[in-house]
Amino acid sequence: MSVARVFEVSSNVGVVKVIQKYYHNNPKKYTDRLAFFGIGKKTGVSIKGEGKPRIPNPKNKSLWSKITLEWMAWGYGVTLTPLQTLTFYNAVANNGELVKPRFVREIRSGNKVEKRFEKVVLNPKIARQTTIDKAKQMMVNVVKRGTADNIYSPNFSMAGKTGTAQKYIPRHKGDDGKMVAGHYSTKHYVASFVGFFPVENPKYSCIVVIHDPDKKKGYYGATVAGPVFKEIAHKIYTSTPASIEAVYDTVKFAKVDEDYQKYYENLQKYKTVMPNVLGMTAMDAVSLLENMGLKVEFKGLGKVKEQSIKQGKKISKGAKIYLKLS
Repeated sequence: MSVARVFEVSSNVGVVKVIQKYYHNNPKKYTDRLAFFGIGKKTGVSIKGEGKPRIPNPKNKSLWSKITLEWMAWGYGVTLTPLQTLTFYNAVANNGELVKPRFVREIRSGNKVEKRFEKVVLNPKIARQTTIDKAKQMMVNVVKRGTADNIYSPNFSMAGKTGTAQKYIPRHKGDDGKMVAGHYSTKHYVASFVGFFPVENPKYSCIVVIHDPDKKKGYYGATVAGPVFKEIAHKIYTSTPASIEAVYDTVKFAKVDEDYQKYYENLQKYKTVMPNVLGMTAMDAVSLLENMGLKVEFKGLGKVKEQSIKQGKKISKGAKIYLKLS
């Protein structure tokens, strides 16, 4: 089986054989290349709370073992946010140019440009053009004849990569009150699909990540996340977005203004006061509380059922809070 075909069908065995052949005797060469790609660094996006990537390095013996290289080859033992992952795939779509994500191109008041946010290039060329072209073709073939052939359409071109992983459960307290070490679950999964379109002249990219899909309906990236990606692509293809989108300050939306005011007030209030996280998903609750400087420990899976610090209590940075999930 060729390397291209290994990629197209997501063969774990195949990718391990490839990684062993080229990097077994020099794993540092592999991790150095990932660093050159920009993988392992924050994007620097101006939104508070961007997760810090975790990429093991053979220099750090505490994070490196005899099987780390092989695990990394098929996506385990590493941590990246969806946006960081998408940023890398954007570089492939951009012919090798790695660009910092930006959410606003410019701010206008009427026809006057008040502020412009220029493109920030993090790496002008992550690989040779021949390599980029091959990577693009492999992603095209994933959709045409690989793991995502179920979303192929002759009407519009898409390129991408499926992902299916066992969900990592962080260290937490078990039902018996004892600490359970962090581990990959055999019952919970994360399905994903990342890609871009149209292939001939990429204009849009997207990543779909679905946590804990219903296993009765399927949990593979192609089965669960791929169709969502296709639906998004189809919606964009069948609509005609304006080439320049502007938000005018003369237009008022009461609901938007109300939501923003409520958010702003909570943001100021909850700097030193405990918010109510009951009913929130573990991911959202942990993100919110850690950004406030709290140390979070939790037990169980799902949504927050109980919080050890009640809403409205004064808190200090570094305080520990326990969450019970259900």
